[in-house]
Amino acid sequence: MRTLDLTPLYRSAIGFDRIASIINSTTRTDQPSFPPYNVELLSENEYRITMAVAGFTFAELKITSEQGHLTISGEKAEDNLEHNYLYQGIAARNFERRFQLADHVNVERANMENGLLHVYLLRELPEAMKPRSINIEH
Repeated sequence: MRTLDLTPLYRSAIGFDRIASIINSTTRTDQPSFPPYNVELLSENEYRITMAVAGFTFAELKITSEQGHLTISGEKAEDNLEHNYLYQGIAARNFERRFQLADHVNVERANMENGLLHVYLLRELPEAMKPRSINIEH
């Protein structure tokens, strides 16, 4: 895979450095693959991230939203029981997933059912940014 060199963008445009950083971060190949997740568009301004968190309890999961970043992490509690696995396919490791949120996208709520964590996002544009109709006087 080719890498993108966005240095000319940094030199010639003021204020676009955040966009270039987002592009750089999405082209990185060192992104973790655990746990698997989906991102759904529910309506024009509503999104849902669904993450497979089988084996994690509510207390072991943490969701934080800060300045355009959403972080979902899971930290398994210490299990002092001795297990004799013949095959262990269910991962029981800690994780941290980070998502870059667009401007005006907020985390509304989260719930968990059947081993799936659902995080609901809503884009709320300020009134000044919404399209408006201009009457033509005659």
